[in-house]
Amino acid sequence: MKNKGPLAVHLFFWLLILSVLLWDTFNGDQRPSSYEVMVKFGYFAIINLSIFYINYTLLIPILVEQKKKYGLYMFAIFMLIAIMVIIKTVVASLNSDLFLTYFSQESGKIEYFEITKYIVFAIFVSGFFVVVSALLKFAIDWFGSERVQRNLLSEKRDMELQFLKSQLNPHFLFNSLNNIYSLAYQKSDKTADAILKLSEIMRYMIYESNDSWVSLSKEITYVQSYIELQKLRFKDGAAVELTLHGEIDDQHVVPLILISFVENAFKHGVANDPKDPIRINIIANQKILHFSVTNKKNTYNKDIMGGVGLNNVERRLQLLYPDRYKLNIVNSATHYTTELMLDI
Repeated sequence: MKNKGPLAVHLFFWLLILSVLLWDTFNGDQRPSSYEVMVKFGYFAIINLSIFYINYTLLIPILVEQKKKYGLYMFAIFMLIAIMVIIKTVVASLNSDLFLTYFSQESGKIEYFEITKYIVFAIFVSGFFVVVSALLKFAIDWFGSERVQRNLLSEKRDMELQFLKSQLNPHFLFNSLNNIYSLAYQKSDKTADAILKLSEIMRYMIYESNDSWVSLSKEITYVQSYIELQKLRFKDGAAVELTLHGEIDDQHVVPLILISFVENAFKHGVANDPKDPIRINIIANQKILHFSVTNKKNTYNKDIMGGVGLNNVERRLQLLYPDRYKLNIVNSATHYTTELMLDI
């Protein structure tokens, strides 16, 4: 559906002009004749409409916007006003009793004024419609251009988010399948449970994460399911401390925004040391979500901390939470901490 804004502006302008004409015509003590009404609202309406839309639809688009012939445009405006003033003057002269008379307070009777005064008035009115049509044209075009730019930026952002999300899901699936492969290779009894847990996680990723926003409680449940899946990798389970404080039922976040931090801790950290577990803290209220993950660094893992997951999630934060998030990363000699604060 096309934007109806310009049409509404045009209708408003002409209704305003019509209101002024009606007030001027019917405000006097003497009721105007039908012929006077026909001339004012017929002939002069056509002339002024012609001035407005010749400039709006022909002169500005062709001479200014396309050809950039500003001098020729000014000459065309001069000729347009001159021709329309001549037509108005002829019409007024043929109806001099209606348009070239006024009531004189001094003589107490109707008198005629000079035709030159009417010509000046006609030039002023014609110039008024030229100026207004130009202002409306440039204003509507500018707002239309801004709207197009906003739509293009929105489409670009949506495409980028979809691309980032498409990278994130296979990245997670790749790591999870590696973990399950390790269990299967070891002929672990936990393999079936790991596959079941992965199917639950993938159900969330495929169906519920397609929404723009999900409840914070569902996102946290998803994180907990991921932790349970990771625990199956270890004989005695993974050492993870998850603490949750505050309110999570009514808050909403973008889906899959927290998992990369947890995944990074398991991938690059030590997850089987009960004395130094992976610590995940979640504090939420009606306005703020505070999420932090701390893990002991694995000295045998030489991969660069972060990887695709954290790069993607940081880009998603920039797009979805502009000026509404803080991400702090502390990379010490022994531990790696990510801390995220979201305005929700």
